[in-house]
Amino acid sequence: MGPPLVYHPAYAVPLPSGHRFPMQKFRLLKERLEQLELARPGQIHQPLPAPRRWLEQVHGRRYHEAFSRGLLSPQEVRRIGLPVSEPLVRRSWLAVGGTLLTARLALRHGLACHLAGGTHHAFPLHGSGFCIFNDCAVAARVLLAEGLVRQVLVVDLDVHQGDGTAAIFTGDPRVFTFSMHAASNFPLHKQTGDLDLALEDGVRDDAYLRTLERTLPDLLDQVRPDLVLYNAGVDPHRDDRLGRLELSDDGLHRRDRLVIDAALRRHLPVATVIGGGYDDLAALVERHTLVVRAADALARIHGTGRELSCPVTDGPCPGQA
Repeated sequence: MGPPLVYHPAYAVPLPSGHRFPMQKFRLLKERLEQLELARPGQIHQPLPAPRRWLEQVHGRRYHEAFSRGLLSPQEVRRIGLPVSEPLVRRSWLAVGGTLLTARLALRHGLACHLAGGTHHAFPLHGSGFCIFNDCAVAARVLLAEGLVRQVLVVDLDVHQGDGTAAIFTGDPRVFTFSMHAASNFPLHKQTGDLDLALEDGVRDDAYLRTLERTLPDLLDQVRPDLVLYNAGVDPHRDDRLGRLELSDDGLHRRDRLVIDAALRRHLPVATVIGGGYDDLAALVERHTLVVRAADALARIHGTGRELSCPVTDGPCPGQA
């Protein structure tokens, strides 16, 4: 069996006709993985909503209560870019719980994949760019607070800088943020992460992968994280409506294999999230399968799936809080 997958049917919520966020991709991704026999019975784990105490490791109560009660200002809602509804509120709390569950499963088994997540533009007191809560930031903070990890590395290869994540962990040496993104793309005002590689428009597969290969292995050796949180956004693709880079499907797949393999070779647990992507649904869903395809193949090569001990306590790592 391949790596654990995390998914909830409530991830896909109704949006107004013509809205550019591809909300149905989450449901279609799970169905496509089942067709490919990459999502098998017993492999899919369903998360619970994140409790308030977890969310407040990152997000202020005034913000999350205003969002959940429909009390954000019109300006705050425009900044997020999604119309607030009861299904969206439920989905947002569930997705944070999903990334934390994925991280726990990665600590337990060595590798796990979330079929959502990567909302890296969310800041502690406001959302932005289709991102409401910062799921990877919450997961890192909760695991650190619980003493399950001492050091986390965020590898963010979405085409847009993970500005919210960088801002959240400024001055926190326990979480190292690495973002490789298109320099001229959203957000206009970049944050300063621990390592930012801003690429010129039009970078293609070979140049992109050479840059990543020169950077990531040494970074893993230097940071020596107890957990890698990997944002495998597919918007660096050449056909992406909101991207500025020129990667092919093969380039994205090689990228995902490079990241996961580099971590597993060092016996570092990896939790993946799917990040952004904006194209026709069929093509987009196929791209989002690539990280799961890579994870499935590498899990077999590296023999993940066995019960691992917690890197901090040497005891068993929990799969669900």
